Amino acid sequence: MKKIIIDCDPGIDDALALIFAIKSTKLNVIGITICAGNVPVELGAINAYKVLKLLGREDIPIYCGDNLPIKRELITAQDTHGIDGLGEILQEIELPENIIKGNAIDYILKTLNEDDQISIIALGPLTNLAKVVKQDSNVLNKAKKIISMGGAFQTNGNCSQVAEFNYWVDPESVNIVFENVKTPIHLIPLDVTRKIVLTPNYREYLKQMNNPISIFIYNITNFYVDFHWKQEKILGCVINDPLVIGYLLDETLCEGFLSHLECVEDGKAIGQSLIDVGGFYNRNNNVHINTKVNQKKFFELFFNTIFPENIKTNTIVLEGY
Repeated sequence: MKKIIIDCDPGIDDALALIFAIKSTKLNVIGITICAGNVPVELGAINAYKVLKLLGREDIPIYCGDNLPIKRELITAQDTHGIDGLGEILQEIELPENIIKGNAIDYILKTLNEDDQISIIALGPLTNLAKVVKQDSNVLNKAKKIISMGGAFQTNGNCSQVAEFNYWVDPESVNIVFENVKTPIHLIPLDVTRKIVLTPNYREYLKQMNNPISIFIYNITNFYVDFHWKQEKILGCVINDPLVIGYLLDETLCEGFLSHLECVEDGKAIGQSLIDVGGFYNRNNNVHINTKVNQKKFFELFFNTIFPENIKTNTIVLEGY
């Protein structure tokens, strides 16, 4: 089993990615670290715990980072995910006293220094990882693999004309992280995640399955569906973060290329991902950016992993993709 730390800001699609990863028999989620992004850190921790409780996996430790990006004030995406971060399903819950195990930055530092077989799955802003680098500039190079959901290459942004939300929230952290890696980070940008749409047919299937996990996914994505229709006139909703888990399980889901990435830190284009396609600046390759995805293959893996008891039915549903 691949050992992973999931750094996230739950978030509707983060919650789906957590379910996907924890349900996989090929992944061992050894810890969840919370960054500020979609929601403040405290709320993100509550939402992560809701997922763990749903899955009966409260044994997975949660660690919290700081609420502020490296240089700027936090702007959340609660207009997209709901005030509670999970589609305003009104499921209030208090964290048990001992559920938060410590500081996210300290945990990542300690874990990577003790074990070189850990992969980092970054589903939110890169604040926690940048703060790790500020303490030890070489530590991320001890990770087996780093995969980040962020950026936009040949597509428009989702919070400005050019910027994807995770990288827009804390562009300074993006540059700190990418400047201090020797092995290219695998990037899952909007170019590929925009093709991962939980369609009305898929959502109806989740409703008809009528089990606790499927109903949870159906309920939290209601708010997402309404947002995506108002914002982009999409029927269904784009679920960005689960593609990162799918890619970790099967890299053939996506295709891309090596290049150099830096992030714009100021001005109207703040958060824009600059990909040096032509090699104009003669910089080292620090990113493997994915630009193509097999969405049907993704959903086959997604449904079969989360609902393995329904593989035959999953196949029938997916044939009508």
